[in-house]
Amino acid sequence: MHFCSRKVIVSYLLNPTFFETPCMELAQLLLGKNIIHETPSGTLAGRIVETEVYQGPIDRAAHSFENKRTKRTEIMFHEPGHVYTYQMHTHTLVNVVAGPISTPHAILIRAVEPIYGLEDMWINRGKNKREVELTNGPGKLTKALGITMKYYGHHWSEKPLYISEGTPVKDIESSPRVGVRNSGEQQIIHGVFMKKRIHMFQNLDKVFND
Repeated sequence: MHFCSRKVIVSYLLNPTFFETPCMELAQLLLGKNIIHETPSGTLAGRIVETEVYQGPIDRAAHSFENKRTKRTEIMFHEPGHVYTYQMHTHTLVNVVAGPISTPHAILIRAVEPIYGLEDMWINRGKNKREVELTNGPGKLTKALGITMKYYGHHWSEKPLYISEGTPVKDIESSPRVGVRNSGEQQIIHGVFMKKRIHMFQNLDKVFND
């Protein structure tokens, strides 16, 4: 267990069976869990506050749309709980593989609340960043936490990069996905998941100002 002045991080690794949960439910259960990265220079951790679902076979925005199997998407066809990383421009983005074997679903981690190792996060992201800006985007959080492409194919239940139990989340909301067009019709009612291709998040203003 790690301690800091603001939070207590329960760093028990999740059982791999946790990731066998159907992806829409898993995307919600991931909220409040902690991403922990144990590095040679110290431990970094963030609480997951925003996730985004990609159901490859039917999702035009997914890399694995229509079960497209390539060198990049290969890990998505493996057991759930693996790490799927990919590059977008100059950023690394990180996902949780979330479907049964041969069903390439993934959940993008869109934002985390920085809770441990903030000094190292500021070194990674820049001393001029406000705390809320350290990890409030998928490319920002990987840079802050030191997550690189080398973790492609790693499993989220294994050190040094893993997801642990965290703090239960309240006030889960839903909205259309960010910056994604032509990926199928989406009808969202606040707090109710009406279609599958959505992202889920906790109110970030409340989270980052707890």
